[in-house]
Amino acid sequence: MGTGLISLIVLVVLAVIIGIWFMNTQRELVNLDEKAKNALSQIEVQLNSRWDALLNLARTASQYAKHESETLIQTIQARRGSEVKTAADVEAQQHEFSGVLSRLMAVSEAYPDLKANDLFTKTMNAVNGYEENVRMSRMIYNDSATRMNRYVRQWPSSFVASMLHFDVLEYLKVDKEEKRDAPVLFGE
Repeated sequence: MGTGLISLIVLVVLAVIIGIWFMNTQRELVNLDEKAKNALSQIEVQLNSRWDALLNLARTASQYAKHESETLIQTIQARRGSEVKTAADVEAQQHEFSGVLSRLMAVSEAYPDLKANDLFTKTMNAVNGYEENVRMSRMIYNDSATRMNRYVRQWPSSFVASMLHFDVLEYLKVDKEEKRDAPVLFGE
């Protein structure tokens, strides 16, 4: 066997190893990207369920405060079913939701009979449950984003990620002001 043949075999083996590594890296990037998209989709489902519960809350409140509730119901119906494709979409919905919930809490404070209403209380507890589900879904998304971002930024997988146009994902953040101003919900 000549030196040329050995060099060729080494090059072919090296090319096969690099090809396998490239393929595995691409598959892992796709896997991580899909996990992050799935997590965003789960958040979207939870957000829509939360809007539905808030709509039921507003409808219950409409028996007591018709004018205020009609505006809230229209706002909620406009937001229900909004698509969540990015972390910014989640943040926008969270901000909108907090505003509507604050207004509903103000209505419940103005009408003590409403606050004592059993249906209102049960629906408010459902809203609390959906809030917890959204919190958990946000943590799952951030965990998925962390894994994806690590893979996209670390060498040598960053080389494949840049070639295949995989980007760093945004994290979902808690707005400190929004958290501080959030209304106190029943049962907390």
